[in-house]
Amino acid sequence: MTNYKPDILIIGGGIGGLTLALSLHKRGIPCQIFEAAAEFRPLGVGINMMPHAIRVLTSLGLQSTLEKYGVEAKEFSFFNRHGQFILAEPCGKYAGYEYPHFSIHRGDLHKVLFEAVTKRLGLEAIHLGHRCRGVDQDEDSVTVHFENAESRKGSIAIAVDGFYSAVRHQFYPNEGAPHFGGINMWRGVTRRKPFLSGASVTRIGTVARGKMTIYPIRNFDDGTQLINWNTEQPRDDHKPNDWATPGLIEDFIEPFKNWDFDWLDVPSLIADAEFILEYPMVDRDPVDKWTFGRITLLGDAAHPMYPCGGNGGAQAILDAEVIARLLDEMDDPIAALKVYEGERLEATSNIVMTNRAQPPDVIIEKVEELTDGEPFERLEDLIDPADLVAISESYKNTAGYSLDAVRQP
Repeated sequence: MTNYKPDILIIGGGIGGLTLALSLHKRGIPCQIFEAAAEFRPLGVGINMMPHAIRVLTSLGLQSTLEKYGVEAKEFSFFNRHGQFILAEPCGKYAGYEYPHFSIHRGDLHKVLFEAVTKRLGLEAIHLGHRCRGVDQDEDSVTVHFENAESRKGSIAIAVDGFYSAVRHQFYPNEGAPHFGGINMWRGVTRRKPFLSGASVTRIGTVARGKMTIYPIRNFDDGTQLINWNTEQPRDDHKPNDWATPGLIEDFIEPFKNWDFDWLDVPSLIADAEFILEYPMVDRDPVDKWTFGRITLLGDAAHPMYPCGGNGGAQAILDAEVIARLLDEMDDPIAALKVYEGERLEATSNIVMTNRAQPPDVIIEKVEELTDGEPFERLEDLIDPADLVAISESYKNTAGYSLDAVRQP
């Protein structure tokens, strides 16, 4: 380990920025977080944290706290649009991983990270109301400029400022609008009694004929759960990608009006939602460079991707671990940023493109193709279940949470 400890300016206080701060602090590297929001507010809906992300958060001493907020998932379950069972495979510790899989409210995850940072680094380490408008650097330092706040100088700047990163835009000014894949998403949360095992990440149907992903993200003392659900449907146009955009039931309910299965009443799940949000499936084409001297990108600023399988948050967490380790191990922080780019850029670019072409629910699409969307009598007569498991394993390998990948990160 190097004796030189650079002072790091972290631009953005989301999941990636907070994880980075904790990872740097663990290694004795001083850092400051500059967040655009004027106050901390837990926002969003559910997110799945796979074992590869939980491995990092466990190393930061957060697993026991996450257990209090989230639901430890037991399995991934796949059904067709008629409610017929296709496949279930265990996940997290139930699949042999050393670390669990938590389904958790994004706001709760953010709260856990935020409180850990304020406790360990102090409130003075987080500067709210600091919206970055640009960066510059010289041979010895980097300066981050903010709207309505004084500029700050450090040795390294790491931009974790999200999908619409001002820093990314500075280096890629002609990148243009986000890539829209023709799919829109509506999301909500509903409090109700558990369904299936009470710990299932359940995928039903396909985008073309109606698709939903449903899973619990919080347990209550009265035995009910907060259920996160989302649907994806083809659309020709879309609204701006803002996680706070309200959604309307009438815009998406049509395919699900008759989805009253013996194991879940989907129409009532939607009708009883506490709120509904609308979000387009957008990402950006991978770029060939994240690091520019003393400045680099991390998380959505580096590799904005479709929100599939919790990969947006998970990959930001993995980015944070790698960059903190390299800044600790290497004497030259500028060289460390380049090595970080070399370790992470290709891997995350592959995930961006895989999420576009072959997300986890491709298992259901395969069955729909074989049955032309109609009910089946015996799935085994159509396809070997082992072939469906192989499809799932292929996605795990690409996303970096196969058993072997988590054992040897």
